[in-house]
Amino acid sequence: MQNSSSPISKFQSFEHEFEGNVDLSIKWNRWLLKPFGIWPYSSHISLLNKCFNWILNAICYALISFLFVPCGLYVILEVEDVYNKIKLCGPLSFCLMAYLKYYSIISHGDDIRECIQRIEWDWRNVKHLEDRNIMVENANFGKRLVKICAFFMYSGAVFYYIGIPIKLGKVEAEEDNITFIPIVMPFPRQIIDTRISPANEILFLIQILGGILVHGISAGACSLLAVFAVHTCGQMKVLMCWLRHLKDGRIDMCKTVDGRIASIVSQHVRALKFLSLTEKTLQQISLVEVSGCTLNLCLLGYYIIKETDSEDFTASVTYTVILISFVFNIFIFCYIGEMIAELCGKVGDMSYMSDWYQLEGNRKRNFVLMIAMSKSSMKLTAGNMMDLSLGTFADVVKTSVAYLNMLRTLT
Repeated sequence: MQNSSSPISKFQSFEHEFEGNVDLSIKWNRWLLKPFGIWPYSSHISLLNKCFNWILNAICYALISFLFVPCGLYVILEVEDVYNKIKLCGPLSFCLMAYLKYYSIISHGDDIRECIQRIEWDWRNVKHLEDRNIMVENANFGKRLVKICAFFMYSGAVFYYIGIPIKLGKVEAEEDNITFIPIVMPFPRQIIDTRISPANEILFLIQILGGILVHGISAGACSLLAVFAVHTCGQMKVLMCWLRHLKDGRIDMCKTVDGRIASIVSQHVRALKFLSLTEKTLQQISLVEVSGCTLNLCLLGYYIIKETDSEDFTASVTYTVILISFVFNIFIFCYIGEMIAELCGKVGDMSYMSDWYQLEGNRKRNFVLMIAMSKSSMKLTAGNMMDLSLGTFADVVKTSVAYLNMLRTLT
């Protein structure tokens, strides 16, 4: 009877676990993106399903516009107080960010589908228990990031679109002798009087749906970057594991040194191509996230200060939760970029520290190009304008605080 810890037992087919492993990587992305019609569908999808998806996209665009356009007109036409204008600039900018990210995800649907197919290919072709454990560990890490991101984003939506109106309760308009539920994204009265029933209740419910949508888009965009980048990290770690077995081999590896070198180089090229595809797919979303978060962190800090001064506890807690979600989002983007850059460098270090010097003949030269490629600049960027790194995160926070101090001085 074979010992379960023997080398042969670690070389096995995981085909029966394939679907479960793929779900471990992308299930939460599918749950976050599919309700909004931005989960990339198969090229063999029926015309009926395509039409349903287009209708869903149109509804989502309409919901975002329903939040953004009337509220923007309200700020221009009716709001005179400076703080109330600034107070509505944050939600308006967040709606604009959601619109841009939604469009970017749809326009890069083919690239996202290709990334998912590459993830499926990697899971289908894993053959050794050591490699599988590395990939499972990274997939679980990505899943935790997605869960935390979704929790903070949807918590902000619940607090802002439901918590604040419930705390305020029904407001009485004495001049018209009516009571109504205050809505957080107001309409100009030239379009519709939102105080009158049943328009008040209908608009309140539609705005809740719109709030769930814009916060869900933000969570979905962050989840894509988290899962794709963490999968790249897993493939880099698998590559480093293969480098440790270069000289003596492993039961699932090629019997010859040349074959093992070819497999290692092929794995490295595959990981770099996946990283390049991830960068191409998500760099616009990253730019929107970095620039939008810089503005919104400043505004949210200002709101918290003003609401604390006015002793509005519910509003202060709401803005604090939203602030934490923004900080977490931008931190995830920057931390993942830092992790990718660090692992790419470690592959070069591992290549140099492997047993390449014990190889015979010209085989040593095969590692020169691999070490050089590992040391080249392979980083995730925000629109090719700035690297996603912890340094960028610190710059975003410092810039937001500087804008906050300027805003407090001016107002």
